[in-house]
Amino acid sequence: QVQLVESGGGLVQPGGSLRLSCAASGLTLDHYAIGWFRQAPGKEREGVSCIRSSDGRTYYEDSVKGRFTISRDITNNTVYLQMNRLKAEDTAVYYCNTAPNALVYLWGQGTQVTVSS
Repeated sequence: QVQLVESGGGLVQPGGSLRLSCAASGLTLDHYAIGWFRQAPGKEREGVSCIRSSDGRTYYEDSVKGRFTISRDITNNTVYLQMNRLKAEDTAVYYCNTAPNALVYLWGQGTQVTVSS
C-alpha cells in the first residue's frame, strides 16, 4: 500500500519547537520532490516547504523562512520538518505529499500542530 504518514505534532507554547515526520511506505521518497503543506481552520491548504529529489534543494514559504527546516533521511525513507520559534499563526494540520503537484491518493490524516500559551 502506497501511503505517507505524518506524525510529531502537538501542543506547544509560542517560541517552542516541534519536529514533524513524514514516513513513506510503498514509494521511495528520494525519487520525488516532497512538500509539507498545512491547513488552518477556515483556510485553504497551503504549501510550507519542499525538498527537491534530484539535489535536495529546499524551498520555504516566506512566513516560515529562517524558522523551519526541511530534511530527508533516505535510509529511513522519511522527510522531516523541524519547526522552531513557533507562532500562533503556525497552528494548523500539517500534511506531506509530493510537490509541487500533490497526489490526491497520498493525502493522509495529517498531524495537528497547536501553538498556544
